[in-house]
Amino acid sequence: MTMQLQSIMATRVVSVALDDKLSVVKEIFDALKFHHLLVVEHGKLHGVISDRDLLRSLSPFIGTLSETSRDANTLEKKAHQIMSRKLVTLSPDSSVQEAVDLFLGGGISCLPIVDGQQRPVGIVSWRDVLRVLSPG
Repeated sequence: MTMQLQSIMATRVVSVALDDKLSVVKEIFDALKFHHLLVVEHGKLHGVISDRDLLRSLSPFIGTLSETSRDANTLEKKAHQIMSRKLVTLSPDSSVQEAVDLFLGGGISCLPIVDGQQRPVGIVSWRDVLRVLSPG
């Protein structure tokens, strides 16, 4: 019997809308210590934003004494401007092995878990998979 993703996925899915500002995205990352946010519009998954995507998009001077209005304006960008649109998703009944294969393929660090209508129902990170496969 193969283990299905529904048994290990996080079902507390935190999402933002396409037009949410990066200031909102930053607040969520800072408050919740997540590494990925799903971008959802009308219940359907449109993209994923990682904490690294956000770091690359914001000025490194935000919150420092040398912050300028130009730096602060990077917080006004919208989620859809920095989200990853090349979505790799699986369903809740996909196997953990399928997730492992996708992670090993490279380029992704989380897998949104969606239902038949592309609505997010969970998320699995490579850390979740390692936790399950670790004998300890």
